[in-house]
This record gives sequence, structure tokens and C-alpha cells, in this order.
Amino acid sequence: MTADPELVVPIAIRDAILERARDGHPEEVCGVFGGGYDPDGRSRVHSQYPADNVAETPRTRYRIDPEAQLELFDRLEERGEEIVGFYHTHPRGPPRPSDTDVARATWPDRSYLIVSLEPHEIGSWRWRADDERFEREAVVFE
Repeated sequence: MTADPELVVPIAIRDAILERARDGHPEEVCGVFGGGYDPDGRSRVHSQYPADNVAETPRTRYRIDPEAQLELFDRLEERGEEIVGFYHTHPRGPPRPSDTDVARATWPDRSYLIVSLEPHEIGSWRWRADDERFEREAVVFE
């Protein structure tokens, strides 16, 4: 039996993402989480790697440039970290995956943390490629 998925995020990283979200408003901000990855259980964030949002409509979409993403992945590897997942904001929306988020999800069993500024909420989801859906996961801030 597998445990319910859980994402553990240090409070300092949560606060840094919230600050980026406020500074980037009204556009979505995004980035990558590094740390310890568990496909079914508890993944632990050790660091966050901010990325520029290069989407054509950054107020309603996010996209990390593929070359920049590879550079971030190299930095993670150099530090001995695994890709835990990704984060982005919904400045004026709910902290759950949009239809576009579902259509563009490509990293099986990784976490997708979403920060909403209006209302102020944080949610996290795991992409389950086997049945092409997001599964809600608990977020623990410590």
C-alpha cells in the first residue's frame, strides 16, 4: 500500500515563491523544485529554481523556455538533487490545475504546486500519466 502523496516545502521557500508571485502580478511566475523525490509518497523540496515565464500570454499561462529548463536541470544534478516538481501561480484563479495545465503536464508523478493570489491559497497536485489526471496531494510547510 502506498502512502497518500505529500509535498514538504520549507517555509522560506514558500515565502520566496509568494514574494515572486506578488512581484510578478498580474503575470504568472514559475519555477522548478529540487530535492528528494518519491513517486508515491513524501517528496521533500530542498531548493527552488525560479524561471522566466516565456508564454505568449503570461497573464493566463506559463511556459519555461526548454533551454533554460535544461540549464536548471543541470544545476539540480550538480547539487545532487532530483526534480521534485514545478510551481506556478494563478494570480486571479483557484490553486488547482487549469485545463491548459492538464493538457501540458509531462512529468509523471511529479508535484505541481499552484499559488493563487486571489483568493490567497496554495494547492499541490501530482500528475498521474497512467490515467492522465492530477491527484491532489497534501502540502506541509516546515
